[in-house]
Parts: sequence; C-alpha cells; structure tokens
Amino acid sequence: MVLVGVLPMGGMLLSILIPAYHEEATLGEVLRRALCVNTEGLGFDKEIVVCDDGSTDRTYEIAQAAAANDARVRVVRHTHNSGKGAAIRTALDAARGDYCLIQDADLEYDAADYPALLQQVTRGAAVVYGSRFLANPRPAGMATANLVANRVLTTTANLLYGVSITDEATCFKLFETKLLRSLHLTCTGFEFCPEVTAKLGRRNIKIVEVPISYSARAIAEGKKVRWTDGVEAMWVLLRNRVGQNR
Repeated sequence: MVLVGVLPMGGMLLSILIPAYHEEATLGEVLRRALCVNTEGLGFDKEIVVCDDGSTDRTYEIAQAAAANDARVRVVRHTHNSGKGAAIRTALDAARGDYCLIQDADLEYDAADYPALLQQVTRGAAVVYGSRFLANPRPAGMATANLVANRVLTTTANLLYGVSITDEATCFKLFETKLLRSLHLTCTGFEFCPEVTAKLGRRNIKIVEVPISYSARAIAEGKKVRWTDGVEAMWVLLRNRVGQNR
C-alpha cells in the first residue's frame, strides 16, 4: 500500500473515500468537483482518500497528480484488483476524519449533494444515505432491471432489519467514522452496501435519508455492477440476518 499526501488537522474533518478501478476518464473531474464543494461552510474541513484498486490504466497516476497539487488529496493503492468493498475498507483504514463519505470515481453521483448529507450530521445524524428515489422515482438513465433490483433489495432490507429506507444500494453513504469502523466490515466487492445496512439494522441505528441527483451510466461507459452482484447482495442481507457477528 502506498500513501501520498499530508493534510494539517484541526476542527471537524470529513474524509471522502473514493474506491477507483479503471476510472481514468472520470476520476480527475470527480476530484475537482469534490474539492470545490463548500463543506467548510458547514463546519467540515475535508480530505479525500482515493484507493486505486489495482488499475492498469492511468487511474493511479491521475490520483497521484491530484495529491501532488492539493494536500487534501491522499492516495492508497492495491497492487492487485481486490474489489470495491476492499478498496473502501483500505481507504477507511487511512481516513483521519470524524465522518466518512463514500464517493464513486465515476460521475453518476453529484458532489454538489454533499451539503445535503452534512446538514443532517449537524442535526445529530450518525448515518445518512443519499436516496436516488426520493426526488425522482425513475432516475435518469437507470435500466429497468437495475431499478427492479434496487427496489427488491431495499424492500428486503426494510423487512429483515426493520429499517425504513428507499435506497439500500446508493453510493452516497455518510457515517460517523468510529461507528463505521466498529462494524468490522468483511466485504470485498459490491456487497459493501448490504453488509453495512444489515449491520446498522442489527444495531438499531437510525439511517437518515436525503434526496440526491443521479445520472446512471451504461456498461459500455464503464459501469461495473452485474446481475450477479444483486444475487450476492441478497445473500449478504439474508446471511447477516441469521448470523451472530455484529
């Protein structure tokens, strides 16, 4: 693991965790937008921790260049592709913030929505999800199969864990860092979302939702989620319901 970048500490700090695999086309713009968001106006300095998950394109070089130009960007790296969940956990290990926000390295999610999530933190929320469905029941570009899968997984999570959410699989998830670490995540792939939701549900931790914007990309544009990930997500929800580990 390689670590680049230094950020002076002081005050409340938000760590934006970005797992990135073969995202040379979009990572630079994602970083630019994230750095421009005025989180400081809400009382949160920020750092960005990019985990390059063994990319063989220019993803790592782009992240390194951003870190060299802005001390708020830090970079960790997997020598081999290990999966989104593993990349999030590695970034989490390196995070120094009081709160952590998950951000994908593509442009499906808009960094301009960060303040909406942070406002809930200032009101006492420990966990905030950005819901793609609260403002628009049919998000732009989302395929019907993906829409149905999202609905099924969300309904399953609500029934199994007594939560009341509209978007279990959203990328935008904001946590108190010590809480997220206390969940002892084991995910390596896209099962990060169902695992974290299940473990929060088992602890009866309230999940606050806020509406966010969303613009889906197609597989041809680099989208990596497949139907098998939906099956795995369902299994993780079920397994954590009957398991003993918290």
